[in-house]
Amino acid sequence: MALSKPKIPGTAQHFLECGFEDCERNCEFYCNSCHQQLCKPCRDQHLKIPENKNHEVVLYQQRRHQLPVMKCKIHPTKEIDIYCKDCNIPLCSKCSTMQEHQRHCFVDLETIYTDKFELCKKELSKIHNYFVPTSHDLQREVREDATEVKQIMDSIRTSMKAEAESLKNMVDTVLSENMEELNQIEQSLLEKLKSQEKTFDDYIAYLSDLVKEFQSYLSSTELTNFTTKLPENLKIKSIPETTKPVTPEFSSAQYNKNDVAKLLGKVFKSDRKAELRRVKPMEIPTIATSIKSTSEQTKQDKHVKSDKKQTMSLSATKVRKFRVPGVDNAFHTKQDKDVKSDKKQTMSLSASVTKVREFKVPGVDHVYHVSLDQSDRLWISDYWGNLVQTDLQGNVIQKIKTSGRDQGYHTVTQDRNLIFTDQDKKVINRITQDDNITEFIKTGDWTPFSVHSSHINGDLLVGMRKDREGKVTRYNKTGKELQNIQSNNKGQGLYRYPHYITENINGDICTSDYNKDVVVVVNKSGQHRFSYTGQESRFVPYGICTDVLGHILVCDVSTDTVHLLDQDGQFLSLLFTRQQGVKFSCSVCVDDENNLYVGQYNTNTLTVYKYLQ
Repeated sequence: MALSKPKIPGTAQHFLECGFEDCERNCEFYCNSCHQQLCKPCRDQHLKIPENKNHEVVLYQQRRHQLPVMKCKIHPTKEIDIYCKDCNIPLCSKCSTMQEHQRHCFVDLETIYTDKFELCKKELSKIHNYFVPTSHDLQREVREDATEVKQIMDSIRTSMKAEAESLKNMVDTVLSENMEELNQIEQSLLEKLKSQEKTFDDYIAYLSDLVKEFQSYLSSTELTNFTTKLPENLKIKSIPETTKPVTPEFSSAQYNKNDVAKLLGKVFKSDRKAELRRVKPMEIPTIATSIKSTSEQTKQDKHVKSDKKQTMSLSATKVRKFRVPGVDNAFHTKQDKDVKSDKKQTMSLSASVTKVREFKVPGVDHVYHVSLDQSDRLWISDYWGNLVQTDLQGNVIQKIKTSGRDQGYHTVTQDRNLIFTDQDKKVINRITQDDNITEFIKTGDWTPFSVHSSHINGDLLVGMRKDREGKVTRYNKTGKELQNIQSNNKGQGLYRYPHYITENINGDICTSDYNKDVVVVVNKSGQHRFSYTGQESRFVPYGICTDVLGHILVCDVSTDTVHLLDQDGQFLSLLFTRQQGVKFSCSVCVDDENNLYVGQYNTNTLTVYKYLQ
């Protein structure tokens, strides 16, 4: 019986057809002897033919590939079909009888060809499914690193220019003060000399009058003028005593180029060893895996995704690390970050909230907002614009009078500068560690209310309001405006009164809006992710913060509770209730040790809780 030509599918979506006679059923088997595709019924019929009873029929995936027809150069009428393992060359059957191949070991060339064919397919699969995509991923990472390097370099250049400009301003200020001091000294000396000049004017006039008097005596013919009018003991007034001016001295500064470089900072090449890029391991599916049914594969994928989701918060993979130029005093050392990373892997919500301690803050009447300064210091504000810095026992370190009210209007930057808004002047002020207050950013027609300094990149996020409209503006560390977030993708306004603002660990910007009674969350690109409107009919959000696990914590002053949300806005629980004796909570802050600070709007009491374990 003549063998029909195997039907090769023209597209990837076409199934393999049986090649036995005119059968068009799905191919499941393969005859290695006659290289024919067979369905199950045709396989049985094929093996019933007497001359086919010794044919090797296997599953299609286990087939041997048919040898391409190739004639022997020595015996042109013969086809090459065997392989000499000793000589490592393919031969025809007649060649194997030749003298030079006597007692050599021969194998079926089709077996060798099939193995090599499958090896090539396997290597091609590796190239297409792993090496090429992975190389593209790494190439993309290289390009991202190049973009990041450029951004870091631009940031360093901006910081250097800002430092130089700051130094220039300080030089101008000192020069102006010195000039003013010199002018005052000069004015004082000139006034004193002018007074001395008048003294001599008066004395010279006195002498002139005296000269005239004596001359009158000398010219008189009356002797009685000498005897009666001219006193015998006449004394001329002595010349007035005056002092020479003492001029100021100028002590020139002693400095050199290195001294100036220390003031401006210095760029240096890091001696840190470059890390190898992380290459994901190769996973090549087996034949058994590749022929799984679609439903089984989909089911398995769902289980894998579910397992990943369950363990995602408990694992942390270090991708890369880099030095941040221009930051001499970072909030946390590498060791602190490693400890935090370890803590994060095992951190979870406690079964209950535990009160750790509470203390009163002198200098304020309420606790409307709390900013973390460092591990042992806080900035706290009340409704009357009083802003105080305290330690963890409530001892006041310093106090500032501001125009702030019941908003999150102050924050602390990565380099520990205090930032606070001035609603009256429509500016954002900065106080450096040497207590130098400057108008950092002018917001024009917009009134700034809330502000937050990003712990990811140091940017400032500012909530503003104008004519019953609100927006969030992003500035970089030098005060340059980078981004304005005002509407969603439908052109609808997102904010009306963004009076508290914070940032989550994934870069989301979380804002509580007093007028709209909603928490609005957008991603770092400004695209609206979700809005949270509470669990009851009335929801009035105030203070808001996030924690190391990406939870969002927001105060609801209408019910005296703190709502706990996950990173995607799903409600998890109420941390406090009135039944637990917690009232008037309006501000929240989580420190580096995962302590939760809750402030009250009716007293100056600050309470510390533990809610993570």
